[in-house]
Amino acid sequence: MGVMRFLVHPANLMNEWPEAHRGYVHGSDGRVFPTRIEISDNLITCRRQFSESGKFHVPWPVAGFGRPVLGTASLREREEPYLLPVELARGTICFVRNQLAYWQSGGLTSTAEFDDAYKQAHTLFGQAASLQDQPEEACRLANEAIAKACLASKLLTNVFVEKKLALAGYPDSPPPFSLGCNLGLAEPTPQWDKAFLDTFNAAEIALGWTNVESEEGTYHWDVFDQQVEWCQQNRVLMRGGPLLDLSTGGLPEWLRQWSHDVLNLQSFVCDYVETAISRYVGRIRTWEVVARGNTGGALGLSEENRLALVAKAMEVAARVDQNSLLMIRVDQPWGEYQARGQHRLSPFQFVDALTRCGIALSAVNLEIAIGFRPTGSPSRALLEFSWLIDRWSMLKLPLHITLAFPSQAGPDPHAHADLEVDNPCWRDEWSDAAQAEWLDEILPLMMAKKSVAAVYWAHLTDAVTHRFPHSGLLRPDGSPKPVLEHFQIGLKG
Repeated sequence: MGVMRFLVHPANLMNEWPEAHRGYVHGSDGRVFPTRIEISDNLITCRRQFSESGKFHVPWPVAGFGRPVLGTASLREREEPYLLPVELARGTICFVRNQLAYWQSGGLTSTAEFDDAYKQAHTLFGQAASLQDQPEEACRLANEAIAKACLASKLLTNVFVEKKLALAGYPDSPPPFSLGCNLGLAEPTPQWDKAFLDTFNAAEIALGWTNVESEEGTYHWDVFDQQVEWCQQNRVLMRGGPLLDLSTGGLPEWLRQWSHDVLNLQSFVCDYVETAISRYVGRIRTWEVVARGNTGGALGLSEENRLALVAKAMEVAARVDQNSLLMIRVDQPWGEYQARGQHRLSPFQFVDALTRCGIALSAVNLEIAIGFRPTGSPSRALLEFSWLIDRWSMLKLPLHITLAFPSQAGPDPHAHADLEVDNPCWRDEWSDAAQAEWLDEILPLMMAKKSVAAVYWAHLTDAVTHRFPHSGLLRPDGSPKPVLEHFQIGLKG
């Protein structure tokens, strides 16, 4: 069994750091190892089945940046524990350095502000690394180095985004992708003519199986027929789906009796996919057939059965409408869920396995949902988002990005019962303002990436049933949150 140990100073940090249990180790190829975290006083022990070097990733409190996931450089296993802040500083600086070298090779020029923060991070880290026989002081200096490295990371990403958008003619030229929102179960209202059409040119029609056929044989199409008609009247591009949601509670409950009969289950799945696409053929030309097949949870299906189910659903969708564009949604795209040891394939490998089987994917939708538990993704630096898009671009497929971020904490009576807002992990507490500020950072980066073909917000309104708590653009009373206006500001520069 492989073991890595880390010491944390000051020791009292452990009392205010519940995220320590969410740490994981991944290899040089990006594969996340099943990892068991043990904590004793200020010692963190990471146990894995395999003994090899790896990088430890964990949410870490950083002054001015919240609790983003940071990673060490690749470390060998040894009996003596590492000083965690020192290794996180080393890993963060290395990550920034490598990205800087890559972008400089493409002609990027850094700024004096970045150079200053980057130099300070190096100096502080050097001091910390030389004082490891004084762990309290070494960790203090390392935390300062991390804060400077995070600042340098943000500044470097901003330089990249500004250059790419300038080359694309922004803001004089329109964004080179579709901008949309999931309409959920909301019926079109006159308010949409202002709130929606002034912001978006695309919409997702939420034709999920549980929304349409919660009782076997009884279909509810009315609200979706209204949405499709409204989109057609207003020349709004439509994306249907996801038809199948393979996360916990994502499939109709009446299917549970067939959970151990894979062939009959596939038959029901294919029948619904065919029925939904056939109803809107010629009107909806882009379909998100399956969501969250990589993480699963629905009906206790195994990874092998999920792969087979996704492949079968995609084949049926392609047969029903040969002219449509078909995609799947990948949630938690960094793959941290693998640390639980219940998944053999990484998110990237899951999609790659489908394409190698001959499944014709038109695009991949990455779900980036920050601030929700038990699923969703923890906060990360903007440079990590850039890295994620670049990695998924290796598939040579257009990328759709679905974003979610909460505007407040606490219960949400209309949200998915299995999800809640996580502890604050961004630089500010959850609020309307924080939601809008987060969009201000992430949207320009998405606009700067050539592989991003569409960006969608996960929910239009908190007034109807939705997945992610408090993540809508409209409040339950119908009033717009600041994030809606920030969409418009971001697009107009």
